[in-house]
Amino acid sequence: MAAGTLYTYPKNFRAYKALIAARYSGADVKVDSGFKFGETNKSADFLAKFPLGKVPAFSSKNGLNVFESNAIAQLVGNKQLQGDNAESAALVQQWINFGDNEILPAACTWVFPCLGITQFNKQETDRAKEQITKALTVLNNYLLTCTYLVGERITQADISLACNLLMLYENVMDPEFRKPFQNVNRWFTTLVNQREFKDVIGDFKLCTKMAQFDAKKYADLHGGQKKEKKEKQEKQPKQQQQKSEKKPKAKEPEEEEEEPKPKEPKDPFLAYPKGTFDMDEWKRTYSNQDTEKVALPYFWEKFDKENYSIWYGEYAEDLSDSVTFMTCNLVSGMFQRLEKMRKNAFASVCIFGEDKKNQIAGIWVWRSHELAFTLSPDWQVDYESYKWKELDPDAPETKQMVKEYFLWEGDFGGKKLNQGKIFK
Repeated sequence: MAAGTLYTYPKNFRAYKALIAARYSGADVKVDSGFKFGETNKSADFLAKFPLGKVPAFSSKNGLNVFESNAIAQLVGNKQLQGDNAESAALVQQWINFGDNEILPAACTWVFPCLGITQFNKQETDRAKEQITKALTVLNNYLLTCTYLVGERITQADISLACNLLMLYENVMDPEFRKPFQNVNRWFTTLVNQREFKDVIGDFKLCTKMAQFDAKKYADLHGGQKKEKKEKQEKQPKQQQQKSEKKPKAKEPEEEEEEPKPKEPKDPFLAYPKGTFDMDEWKRTYSNQDTEKVALPYFWEKFDKENYSIWYGEYAEDLSDSVTFMTCNLVSGMFQRLEKMRKNAFASVCIFGEDKKNQIAGIWVWRSHELAFTLSPDWQVDYESYKWKELDPDAPETKQMVKEYFLWEGDFGGKKLNQGKIFK
């Protein structure tokens, strides 16, 4: 695999494709820290290597110069990412092209006006939304029975397509818009929570409110650029004569002040009484003591039914085409996406049946009597795929159900246990 220098500006989603690929492959790719967009890429030395002057661009240690993001990603990736046989490689290219042709142009048309980059055109934006809906519907249907786009592990197809979707998920695809695409949401959030992705893009926040075109932002950005250029041209012959008469130019906050950093969202559970149930101590007891003899008696002795609740969740979507490892990935992915919920929640989720005949169901315990997933947009990716029911902690059937799911032993309403997973 290649090693070398990547030229790009910060937060370039196209450059992310190569940087994430390098994390998976172990390639030694360094970003040029001295790169300045508009200066470096217009220099004679840069243009001699990359005549178009576009970024990302990559110079390998052996002297090879490559432009175009997907080509760079392929160069720094490995066989697994590219497809380990001819058929897999073809499918990887299929989904990369799908992202570039069916997703990216419409994404730019929709998002760029919201960022003040381009002028807003309602007709074009509406067409872009329709195109995104069409493409995501295709992708959602495909991902119903697939964990990843090609094979059983992440490939460049997943990386490149996810990078093309970043601006949509970050700016305009609010909970209401993305609601019909639960399989795509699950796949996307699984990817952006992988260590290799997070090393490059950081902690990713899903859009909570659809961004709209801001005419003032567009005017300030583009009007400011024209004004600055005009002033530079007009000042040249008069600058020396007027220097002594001019007062120091006032600082322009929009250009020179840093934008305030967004505050870390508070834990939604803080709005509810802490109660007397020690979740951490319960988890230690469950993990280190005999479940039937010690942990279960501890749970029912200490459980605070006024401030905590017990819920049964059963997967409601069709799993008839899913093999067991894919079903397990659904559960593991959900757990991963609920990382910030762990402090105040516990669950035992079981996979039942066998390949092509799987079911998922589990017992959840958390602080408050609200359906916890609705408390934060970051927790809403998976929950609508399940049917939820709050259980009465005093009912004998609840105690029996809790016993079966916590022990992974019992009748389970006639379902055959395959394996279980614990969220703690």
